[in-house]
Amino acid sequence: MARIQTPNRVRGTQDIFRDDERRFAHVQSTFDRVRRLYCFERVEVPVFEDTQVFARSIGETTDVVSKEMYTFPDRGNDSLTLRPEFTAGIARAYITGGWQQYAPLKLVTSGAVFRYERPQKGRYRQFHQIDAEILGAPEPAADVELLCLADQLLHELGIVDGVTLQLNTLGDAETRDAWRAALVAHFEAHRAELSEDSLARLDKNPLRILDSKDPRDRPIADSAPDIDAYLTSEARAFFDAVTAGLDAAGVTWTRNARLVRGLDYYRHTAFEFVTDRLGAQGTVLAGGRYDGLVESLGGPATAGVGWAAGIERLAMLLEEPVKSTLDFVVIPVGDEADQQAQHLVSQLRRTGFTADLAFRGNLKKRMSKASAQGAAFTFIIGRDEIAGNTITIRSLVDGVQRNLPFSALTSAMKTLVVTTSVESDRAQILFEQISSSELEE
Repeated sequence: MARIQTPNRVRGTQDIFRDDERRFAHVQSTFDRVRRLYCFERVEVPVFEDTQVFARSIGETTDVVSKEMYTFPDRGNDSLTLRPEFTAGIARAYITGGWQQYAPLKLVTSGAVFRYERPQKGRYRQFHQIDAEILGAPEPAADVELLCLADQLLHELGIVDGVTLQLNTLGDAETRDAWRAALVAHFEAHRAELSEDSLARLDKNPLRILDSKDPRDRPIADSAPDIDAYLTSEARAFFDAVTAGLDAAGVTWTRNARLVRGLDYYRHTAFEFVTDRLGAQGTVLAGGRYDGLVESLGGPATAGVGWAAGIERLAMLLEEPVKSTLDFVVIPVGDEADQQAQHLVSQLRRTGFTADLAFRGNLKKRMSKASAQGAAFTFIIGRDEIAGNTITIRSLVDGVQRNLPFSALTSAMKTLVVTTSVESDRAQILFEQISSSELEE
């Protein structure tokens, strides 16, 4: 019989397991905890959308739309696209779901996104993002709120060292139009020296020349006029309010006058949290204000600001993977102990403990595995315990072992549910309760 060839993992995808999964889960759980502190609601949006949702919102001329989207016809010959980002889908849902009645809305989401690009460290074709948005709030305080959320997230993940918040303003519509005209004039004067990509952008998206990585473009981009000379008084006041709010909240930032967003619906604040710890992939979280996005999708004029961060990139910055805690391992010795062990492990889990059932190998191997898992205690149920209706508990920290009535353990668990909810200490508290002098042999 011919050997069956196992299909390989698709290029640009990943199987997230063990330490990598623990890092990944830690980013997600920390994000969920911090967003609750800021009263952001969670929303789920489809993995695929009508292609026009992304073509209109991201821009037909951008690399994401023209080169990187996973677009396909379905059986009804409708053009669908796997989401390359979250903001457009949330804006579409805001319109079609009638969410205007709840504005201002503070929303978060997370999950897989898809872009067909060259895989490299920290960059995949299926990757994962966390995303935060505020819709229906034109005030600079919304920008500050989102930036404070991002800053606290990075602090609580413990990865803020070496990460810098870079901030810029794109001004209002009047500012942007005047600056764009000045940039076009500047780049036209150097047309013969520009790269092919920048020549194509000059007609369609001239602001994107400012962040070109081509060595031919850098001297020209670096000598281009700054936006500050074209800021209206209203635009300057908005940016000043954002920076003053960040200062008041204790969020450190630095100005990057070359930080831009190419699409016309972007306004006012643009920002990136960047690091020197990931090589070329230095941006770990980025966003900005997009007051014209909802309107570009056919909705009412709606203010919006948001950011997204790659979970994989954040996870790469974590010093150590967070290990899951294991309170108890229940070890049955002999077939007659199996049912009682199942009963005990179920009781422990329902009481809120993490518990595993060691059902393979001899007692020595099971104890070694429990220790390797990082368990705090083991419960051993064998023939003698069943005969005496007792249970043996052993601390894997100091090796102390006690044999006690099974009823004492059940009673202690019931008491623990009522008296404490400190999860990190509950296993130790239970051990101390059932190991008290009156329960010892």
